[in-house]
Amino acid sequence: MLALDQGTTGSAALVFNDSGNVVATADCEIAQSYPQPGWVEHDPEEIFRTTIAVGREALDRAGAQPRDVTAIGITNQRETTVVWDAATGEPIYPAVVWQSRATAEICSRLKADGLEPLFRERTGLVIDAYFSGTKIRWLLDRVPGARERAAAGELRFGTIDSWLIWKLTGGRVHCTDVSNASRTLLFNIRTLDWDRELLNILDVPRAMLPEVRSCAEVYGETDAFGGSIPIAGIAGDQQAALFGQTCFELGQAKNTYGTGCFLLVNAGHQVSTLSGGLLTTVAWRVGAETTYALEGSAFITGAAVQWLRDELGLIADAAETEDLATSVADNGGTYLVPAFVGLGAPHWDMYARGALVGITRGTSRAHVVRATLESIAYQTRDLAAAMREAGKPVQVLKVDGGGTANGFLMQFQADILGVPVEVSSIQETTALGAASLAGIGAGLWQSGDLAARWLCARRYEPSMGEDQREGLYHDWLRAVERAKGWASPKPVHFGGT
Repeated sequence: MLALDQGTTGSAALVFNDSGNVVATADCEIAQSYPQPGWVEHDPEEIFRTTIAVGREALDRAGAQPRDVTAIGITNQRETTVVWDAATGEPIYPAVVWQSRATAEICSRLKADGLEPLFRERTGLVIDAYFSGTKIRWLLDRVPGARERAAAGELRFGTIDSWLIWKLTGGRVHCTDVSNASRTLLFNIRTLDWDRELLNILDVPRAMLPEVRSCAEVYGETDAFGGSIPIAGIAGDQQAALFGQTCFELGQAKNTYGTGCFLLVNAGHQVSTLSGGLLTTVAWRVGAETTYALEGSAFITGAAVQWLRDELGLIADAAETEDLATSVADNGGTYLVPAFVGLGAPHWDMYARGALVGITRGTSRAHVVRATLESIAYQTRDLAAAMREAGKPVQVLKVDGGGTANGFLMQFQADILGVPVEVSSIQETTALGAASLAGIGAGLWQSGDLAARWLCARRYEPSMGEDQREGLYHDWLRAVERAKGWASPKPVHFGGT
């Protein structure tokens, strides 16, 4: 299986053998563009080029030919929006990344019109700039002539999975899967179809939208890697990680430590009651059975470590952070709220911005680094607290992603949650989920085969006392309050009384 994992900060490819073990990997960073404060954009063509490059490199490292590959699975950064010309395949604008706050004003108007309950009921989502629907509206309004071209059927929309499939198949296939469709603000998670009323509200022509299919079936074939290979699995990155972690039973939970943190709990086969700032999303559809999940999203976690490296120059490599964090006894009263693009669940504040509080003359580089790592664990606790309020308490947290390599972070996570944290033996469970779905779609594997393979590489038990845990978390919540609403429009006063 060849898994193509197109993420926010880079593209990766992993080759798995028929036992589900990683044979070879390759990865490449992609450029991040910030044209205005709070806006985040990518180059769609770079996304495709790097995906092809890492796929070929991984196959070369595995010593595999296209004829050796049973199928390709695709997993992707979700909500990121691409609109392209149906005839030429050329994007009309850069990809608007899920993190981007460019559509915050559109969202505010929709909320002011009292539409959030309707969107929440139909899609399981809140109205927020995070999701794709308002990004499409913004692009059609922003790019000259785009709305007329869309109405004439000349433009196509896709999240990154759709964009890659279109390119990989030479424009023959325009489709997505239910997990990605459920992140658009346009998809009814009860009927599993695009919602006509929501499309009308956002003024998005249905002709732009991809066909919605299951997560495990053959969608088409590609010869981009030197020979014909079927594409047989698709899932958004966080749903793919839930699948890769084999959270197939009601109540099982995982957290992925990547650019952001995403806590998902298997919610079974019925749409759950919406509560506490959480989202209800489609986890996957395999065959005729749809599984749902409750989700909490923290937008900036691993990206805050990248910020320490790239913007502040406090570290040269993420691996340094563990030693720096443990070089001080505690955070010295310092808290970082990395609300660089607002706050996600359970706060949903598009106008929050980053805050570093509690600084004294004795605050050191190590304290700032430690506060950054701790902020990842605190945000995960915010999500777990919302899950508990929704009646889905996390008893054991399965974890994956790059952050799991940091022993300090994992132990602090167990301590601040007060529950055990189990690190998967395969760190890249997002790619594993995509490969697993492709294996099912190609008829090679079944879900039962996958569950038997999951292994825990390391288990972290909580060791912090209750008073200390609650004291630290109380101060974190105080810091969050200071970050909220910072970018909100403020009244302007012009002299006089």
